[in-house]
Formats: sequence, structure tokens, C-alpha cells
Amino acid sequence: MMKKVVFLKECGLKKFLFYFVSILFLEMFFKFSIFNHLEVESIVNILLLVFGLSALLSIITNLFSDKVNRVISAVLLFIIGVLFSVQMVFYSVFKTFFSFSILGLGDQLESFMGETVKAIIENGLYIIISVIPFILFLIFKRKISVKSAKISYIFYLVLLFLSVSLYLVNIYHYKDRDNSSYELYTKTNSIALNLEKFGVLNSYIIDIHRAIFGFSEEIELTSNEPIEEKEEEIVYDKNTLEINFDKATSNKEIQKINSYMQNDSGTQKNSYTGKYQGYNLIYIVAESFSEIAISEELTPTLYKLTHTGLVFDNYYTPNTLSTIGGEFQALTGLYPDSSILTKWRKGTNYFPYGLGTVYKNLGYKTYAYHDNWYGFQDRHKYLKSQGFTNYLGCYNGLEKRMNCKRWPQSDLEMMKVTMKDYINNTEPFLAYYMTVSGHFSYNFSDNSMASKNKKYVNNLKLSTAAKAYVATQIELDRALEYMINELDNAGKLDSTVIVLMADHYPYKLSMNDVNSLSSYKRDSVVEVNHNALILWNNLEETTHIDKPCMSSDVLPTIYNLFGVEYDSRLFTGKDILSTSDGLVILSNHSWVTSHGTYFASGSKFNAKDEVEEGYVSKINEMVKNRLSIGKLIIKNDYYKYLLK
Repeated sequence: MMKKVVFLKECGLKKFLFYFVSILFLEMFFKFSIFNHLEVESIVNILLLVFGLSALLSIITNLFSDKVNRVISAVLLFIIGVLFSVQMVFYSVFKTFFSFSILGLGDQLESFMGETVKAIIENGLYIIISVIPFILFLIFKRKISVKSAKISYIFYLVLLFLSVSLYLVNIYHYKDRDNSSYELYTKTNSIALNLEKFGVLNSYIIDIHRAIFGFSEEIELTSNEPIEEKEEEIVYDKNTLEINFDKATSNKEIQKINSYMQNDSGTQKNSYTGKYQGYNLIYIVAESFSEIAISEELTPTLYKLTHTGLVFDNYYTPNTLSTIGGEFQALTGLYPDSSILTKWRKGTNYFPYGLGTVYKNLGYKTYAYHDNWYGFQDRHKYLKSQGFTNYLGCYNGLEKRMNCKRWPQSDLEMMKVTMKDYINNTEPFLAYYMTVSGHFSYNFSDNSMASKNKKYVNNLKLSTAAKAYVATQIELDRALEYMINELDNAGKLDSTVIVLMADHYPYKLSMNDVNSLSSYKRDSVVEVNHNALILWNNLEETTHIDKPCMSSDVLPTIYNLFGVEYDSRLFTGKDILSTSDGLVILSNHSWVTSHGTYFASGSKFNAKDEVEEGYVSKINEMVKNRLSIGKLIIKNDYYKYLLK
């Protein structure tokens, strides 16, 4: 018995066990708090990684004197607690995960400081739990942090070697699975999947390594063709141009894009091609808009616009880092990723197919408006790169026309003071709006739009947050009602197309609140993103479109409808009205097609009908390709290389 005690003391096993139990507890607590799914591959990964990390920490905290070792141990445990807390708080605020690649978007967190503080308070219990190992160490440090004999180094190294070896064996064991740990290490960069497969601490390690040394994702050319082409009586040309994809370049990532583009056949023109050529266009990205707020009684204009004309029954709004991710999709036709939003917002990329640029080249007068601070997240810079040179927001001129001092500001008031700029134009016009009335927080104390419209929702049998949210959407409804009336009075309603999409779903509502408003029960990964897309003209017959589609698909759809000469291969979003099958891609690599829904967490496919063998793997490859291509296009300023 005495020999066992001596061995434990000499090897410092108590220290190792303290690290192991503490970190494993934090990892499992985070996993159970965020992910609703347990997977053997992931659990084994986390166990082995925690095992190895505990051995490494034991070595580091055994190098110096007892006093110094205790200080190092305390600092490391505190940092570990902070890292777990950061992920939880960030997810609570934005419903997406923190990555070092988004540090350039720090002003977003700063501007939402009130919400951040609130999230810290709301997650106070979790934060306290995250620092429990640190607190316990301070209490029992003399019993835990004992300098061990030299034999302990050998003991820890053996543990480290065993854990790493078994970890590699586990990774290779699942090598051939879709979205496996092996793929995440070698081919794909997904913060959400990294967190789920590897745990919090290892996902930080992977993220830091890729932020410093970069990471080039693989692109499989075999899966780039449209999923399905439906036969039509009329054979239409492709929406493609004569482009030289063989331009000389030593940039290997651009070479990958070129190969991908050459392998893509593009989408077909169709019976809708050029239907709205020469029409006016009002293009709106609506803050936190969701179909769950629409009702014939409270939001009659939204109800009309979403139930007549072109009705998209399977449209989704993926949430990628709040508003900037939604605007990115709407303005570029590319799939979003948080890692390239910092570069995009600088406005230095060349966008010949930018919304403002395209319509200017068609002879349109173009306008852009936002009823909050004009420069938030450098909106004035990236809108300029899209061709909008007369963008107007609060504090670069719009504050002279409307009340910019309340929060959030009024979309209705913005419409009233801006439509006069273009409503009487003799030339066709494009007006782009980024609204703000639907912004959180959803309460009646510090949300001016919720307070303004409170009387309309008082009698609803809903939570305060749900009622306040609906009240903010009433303001958007009134803005659209005013817009339509003004167009009608000016004799331009029939010659104007109205497009409205959300930047993201109202992620500050709880799932209970979302489902209290929804007509069906939604999950928190896929169906929470299901939304309404407005693409409306007063003379358009009502047609239901069942094809799965998403925000990135809207821009190429609009260009096809307006007869714009463009190359569909240069967008990762696809014309919704073309014959190719739809594909909705969500932030964690989950997806939706006409054949079913795939949940990347757990690799579960819920089929609607029978699919061919290998179908799920084929779509998974396509998802990775399109996400990778979108990132590479922005990262390498690809359009400048190719088209300038």
C-alpha cells in the first residue's frame, strides 16, 4: 500500500487526474449545453484529447519550483475557463461560434455591448461553472500542485504518446465517413463541426493554427455538376459567357477556382429569363424578418406579398454571424463564411456583378439606404464596392431627414423620407434598403419600435419577447404598405419588382418563442432558418415554387429575371427558377434538397423519397465545394484576376 502512495506522489498522478477530470467536465458540460447529439467518434476524440492535454499540462507545471508551478497552473486553469465562457457567451449573442478569423468584426460585439453584458449575466451560472476548476485549485493547490520526481516526466510522456496514438487511430477509423474528424483536419474548415467533433479546447488549437499558417480546403471536381436537370419542351441556352479560365497565375488557390469553374456547366435560362427587363427594382434586406411574424390581421401587406405572385415554399435564410453575413449573401450571391467577412467589409474586392454596378451599367439610377449608423461594420465601404456611390444612412445625411436618435429606428419613416429621391424618375431605378426596425432586444422597455406598436399585440397569448418581436415586424409591414401606395400613386407599381429577404432569423428569440409563433414545430439547426422570400410584382400570377432555395440564390435569380448577361458559374448561389435542383446550405454543413434534410451533427439524413446510392456523400461533397469556392473567391479577389 505504501509503495502505491509513493508511486502516486512521485508520478504526480493527483495533478494529472485533477486536470483530466476538470477539463473533461468542462468539455462535456459544453457539449451537453449546446449540442443535442452524442456521437462515439466525438466522445472518444474528446476523451483522448483531454487525456493528452492533461499530460502536457502536468509536464509544463512540473518544470519549475512549487510556487511558480502553482502560479502557472492557476493562470492556465483561469484561461481555460475564459475560453469556454467566450464560446458560450458569443453563441448566446450571435447563435454562431467564435473564431479568431472574425476578430476584425469586433465592432459588432462592441456595438452590441448591452446585449453582450446581458448575455454574460444570463450565462452567469455557466461562467461560474467554467471557472470551478480554477477556484478548486486555489483552495486545494498545496495538495494538488506537488512537484514530482523525474520519473513523472517519463510517466506523463508515456500518457501523452498513448493518447495521441489512440487519437490518430480513432481519426483514421472514421476516415471514410462524411464530415469525419479526418476530413475536418485535412479538407474542411468548419468551426461548428470542429467544436462538436473535437471539443472546445482543440477547436481553439485548430483555429489558431489555421489563423497563423492558413488552410487550403480541398475541392472535388467530380461533384460540381448540377444535381438534377429536368427536361423541358424548349431547350434554353446556359447563363454563361465566354470567359478565359486559363489565364496564367501562380496562385494555387486561383488555379483551384479555375478548375472548378471549368467543370461547372452553369444554369439554364428559362421561361422567366428577361421577364422583368427594364422594370424598377426595390431590393430589401430586412433585419430579423421571419415568416413566423406574418399574419393577415397584424401584417396584411407582408401577408399579401408572401402569398401572391412568386411564392417560395422552401426558402431558407442561413445565419452566418448576424447581419453582415446576411447582407453578404444578398449582395454577392456567394455562400457566406465568417472567415472572409473581415476582408469583404473593407470594400477592396472587385465586384463587376455587384448589384449597384450591374444596374448602373443597364442605365438605372441607383440608391442605397440604411436607417441606422451608416458606417457600422464598414457598410459604406462594401456598398461602394457593389457600385452604390450615393449610399445614405444615419449620420452621413439621413439624420437630417428622420429621427436617428431612437433605437431601433423606423423603417416606415425611412421609406417616407427616401422614396421622393427616385419615385418620379424618368429613368428606371434600383433602390437598395437595409432595414433595422426588427432588431433585438425584444421587449417594450428599450425597443422603440416594439413600444410604438405595442397596442396591436397586447392581446396576443404570447411571451413578452414574442409579442415585442411581432410589434417590430408591424413597423416593417407599415413601411411596405407605404411603399406600395406611393408606387401606385406614381403609376409605377406595375413596372416595379419588390424583393425582400431577411438577413437572418430572429435568433434572440428562444426556440420556445419561435415555435409559439410558428405554424409547425421547428428544430434549432435547419427549420429555424425556414423563411419567406418576397419576389413580387403587382401583375405576376400566383405561382408556388417548391424548390429548396436560400439567400445566396436570390441575386442570380434576379439577374436572370431582369435579362442581365451574366455567368452563372461565378456565383455559388443558383437561379431558383432554373432547372437545376435546389440546395440549401446551413452554417454547420447541414443541408436541404428536394429529396430530404441532412443533419451534419450526427450525419443523419431524413429522406423524403428514395435516393440513389451515394447521394448523401455526393451532396456533402457539393456543400464543401461551394462553401470553399465562396471563401476562395473573396480571399483571392478572384473577379479582379479573372475579369478586370
